[in-house]
Amino acid sequence: MSSILRSDINKEWAHSGIVEAGDFVFISYCVGNIGQPIENQVNGAFDHLSKRLESIGLTLESVVKIDCLFRDIWDIPVMEKVIKERYTGNYPARKSLQTEFAHHGGQDGLKFQLDAIAYKG
Repeated sequence: MSSILRSDINKEWAHSGIVEAGDFVFISYCVGNIGQPIENQVNGAFDHLSKRLESIGLTLESVVKIDCLFRDIWDIPVMEKVIKERYTGNYPARKSLQTEFAHHGGQDGLKFQLDAIAYKG
């Protein structure tokens, strides 16, 4: 295997936003529009993911797996609507989980986050 490349590093949080390993790219902690309604946060997270992918020459079409984290799991239909708007039927595999989020905004702050795996082969 070729070397592992890490970028978008946050030393304070001790994590890499992007890790390239072989033909796969692991992208973590995509969020956006924190404190806004859930649809805005889902769109913000996909915007964040898109920007990270673009930084390494990829697009949303290269995403093969998404892990979706919700404060309220019943917001899944909102996320599905956004995915249908952003993909042309080539949907990634995904799973959805509910979590409390360790975020300073509390219940009115972070409501959605996604992590993704992309293929660059």
